[in-house]
Parts: sequence; C-alpha cells; structure tokens
Amino acid sequence: MSQSQNDAHLLIVDDDERIRKLIQQFLSRNGFFTTSARDADHARRLLEGLDFDLIVLDVMMPGDDGITFTKELRQTRDTPILLLTAKGESSDRISGLEAGADDYLPKPFEPKELLLRINAILRRVPHTEDVVEAPKSLSLGDIRYDLDRGEMWRGEDLIRLTATEVQLMKIFSTRPGEPVSRAKLVEDLGRDRGQAQERAVDVQITRLRRKIEADPKQPRYLQTVRGSGYMLAPD
Repeated sequence: MSQSQNDAHLLIVDDDERIRKLIQQFLSRNGFFTTSARDADHARRLLEGLDFDLIVLDVMMPGDDGITFTKELRQTRDTPILLLTAKGESSDRISGLEAGADDYLPKPFEPKELLLRINAILRRVPHTEDVVEAPKSLSLGDIRYDLDRGEMWRGEDLIRLTATEVQLMKIFSTRPGEPVSRAKLVEDLGRDRGQAQERAVDVQITRLRRKIEADPKQPRYLQTVRGSGYMLAPD
C-alpha cells in the first residue's frame, strides 16, 4: 500500500452500529485513519470541521438516504464516495453512480473486497506524474482541460470533477483521437472485469458528457465509436 493510501482518512457512514464498528476496526488494522457517523446529519457535522480522503456511505439509512446525500455532497465536494448497496438492487447502483459516487459495493461483502475497492479509488485520485509527451492542455470548445493539474475550466470557472472523472480524462487525454474500449477503461480504472462494471463506466461517461458537451445526447468531444468504445476528440 502506498504512503498516500496509508495516510488516508476515511469517513464511514452507516446506521448499523455493528457494521460501522466492523468496518472501522478492519480499515484501522489496514493502516487507515477512520471516523464514523450514524446518519447523514451526523456526517454533515463532521464534514464541517474535517476533510476526508474518501467516504464509505450506506445507501439505506433513516433520514436522507445515501443517494440523496451523495447528490448533496457533489454540489460542493469532489471527495471520492464508495456506496454500500443492498445486494441485487442494480437500480441503487446506477442511481448512485449518476448522483456522483465513484463506485459501489453490494452488501453483504467480504472486508477484503472493501479494501480492494477503497485502494482502487484512492489510486485514481489525481496525481500529476504521468502524462508523457502530451500537450499541457486540451481544448474542448469553450472548455480547457489542464493535463498537469487534472483540472477542467470553462473560462475562469473551475468545473468540479470527481476522482473517477479525472481518471477518465487522464486516460482519454493520453490518446486523443484514439478509441478506448469499455473493457480497457474498466481495467485502467482498477475495477474488476465484467459487464456490470462496463455499464458503470457508461454511466460515468454520461455524467462526464454533461460537463463537457453543449448537447450530451449528440456528443462532439467524447464520442462513442461503434464496436470500439469511447474516444476523446479535442479541437
């Protein structure tokens, strides 16, 4: 585990005290700092005074559920969010990704699987070391994407990207004009292979298009290449 992941401070939000404590104990043993909250209101109070590297958030909670809370958080924060969803509730997973979550894990889960997902998300949080022999920024109409910083700007306004969206832009930016398959995107995002994760990538692409495209239904810059995947076509 890298140093940055070892130092990460995680917020666990779950109304089930037993699960909350189990997750905290397991993650603490694996070198993370953890803080827990019993519901969205409790989490809000903690977030007023603390910054977290990742939030593990249960979907089914009294008060505001996890998806509603994710939407609220995304208005002001790009902290990575891992949702815990009920097994078999694929609608929760898609809704969660559309709301801005970075990944989901169906309950019940193996603690080791939780650890793998958390580490995969933390690896996607932007670092600036990797873009080789590429321009410093790309133009997408009135949007400028800064490759070094992993930042997207419309004029003077910074467009808020999630960690997953930054990683997708990084993948596409290293090969502009070249199609990238859904399977390759799943692999580069550090996820398990499979159709469910490919569908999850489709949802993330849809969300990214809403930030880039004048008309997301007729994408000009983040194109679908039939049979080949997706392609970034900068100006």
